[in-house]
Amino acid sequence: MDIAGALSPLPEPPGRRTAIVATVAVHLLLAAFLVYGVHWQKHEPEAISVELVRALPDTVAVAPPPAPPEPEQKIEPEPKPVPHVAKPDIAVKAKEKPKPPPPKIVPPAPPRTPPQKVDPFAEQLRHETEQLQQRHAADAATAELDKLKADQAAASRNRAVADYLGKIRAKIRGNIVLPPDVKGNPETIFDVTQLPSGEVLSVKLKKSSGHAALDAAIERAVLKSSPLPKPDKGDIFNRSLELRFRPLDN
Repeated sequence: MDIAGALSPLPEPPGRRTAIVATVAVHLLLAAFLVYGVHWQKHEPEAISVELVRALPDTVAVAPPPAPPEPEQKIEPEPKPVPHVAKPDIAVKAKEKPKPPPPKIVPPAPPRTPPQKVDPFAEQLRHETEQLQQRHAADAATAELDKLKADQAAASRNRAVADYLGKIRAKIRGNIVLPPDVKGNPETIFDVTQLPSGEVLSVKLKKSSGHAALDAAIERAVLKSSPLPKPDKGDIFNRSLELRFRPLDN
């Protein structure tokens, strides 16, 4: 190999001169623009310093990969404010679930018994017995009702008779003139016979009081009271009367 050729300077890369020339041209144009602008504004020219920068060797520019498209942002509506509800101070206890009722125990159905045959004679006898019992019960109820009515009628008759005899005794007592020497309250009984008109037919002493003057005074009073009072009801009139008297009784 030739040593001189090896020591010779390396050839300049192509386009370097062009880059230097372009850079100088750009600076000159910039300086001219500045000068023209200063003169147009009528100001004094200012010193302009231009720095020549050595052009860097051309490099292959690699385009950066395109940025991925930004995802579209969905504009969501603003949530409505939730009203604040004050919690109660006392905690509400959850209601306890009611306990299910215990299962009902259904007793087993009793065994079915076959229907018994009906005896017609026994059925007729039972029916007649029931009718007889009902008849006896009805008769007993009727008898009880009749007895009650009879008792009520007798009580009513007794009250009427007592009222009738009370009127007779009251009239006779008003005609008695008691003797002055009567002691105690002796009882005298007379049987009196009268007509339906009340006229006295006879007066008979049945029981003496033990005081002859008192017995005679009562007999005179009975005869003087004729005719005797009549009863309010004609069915209680009696021809024969038994009259009892005591001096001190009303």
